[in-house]
Amino acid sequence: QVQLVESGGGSVQTGGSLRLSCTASEYPYSGGSCMAWFRQAPGKEREGVARIYTGGSKPLYADPVQGRFTLSQGNTKNTIILQMNDLKPEDTGKYYCAAVWGRACPGFREAAYNSWGQGTQVTVSS
Repeated sequence: QVQLVESGGGSVQTGGSLRLSCTASEYPYSGGSCMAWFRQAPGKEREGVARIYTGGSKPLYADPVQGRFTLSQGNTKNTIILQMNDLKPEDTGKYYCAAVWGRACPGFREAAYNSWGQGTQVTVSS
């Protein structure tokens, strides 16, 4: 089973930046796959943040992070990077990497994602 490992979380003040990385233990398909970031704030449901189809589509973002977050592929196709700028307290939460192997992104429908990381904590203080 493919494992996803996140790194790069931490604590920053409002307006600060963090860079999250997600690396898959393997890339099980030769073609494109969907890799995404979700987050869950305390007391709230998990929500999609950004996603990318590694077969060559532009990343897509949830409205709350549009213009502040940038999702990109790393040097290898099993890694994605989320650059988070101008962070706000409402960005606080646990950030999870997820993937759907061998197909295009199913939006942010969590049930469709078949690989998940353990999450990394992001805390933004005012």
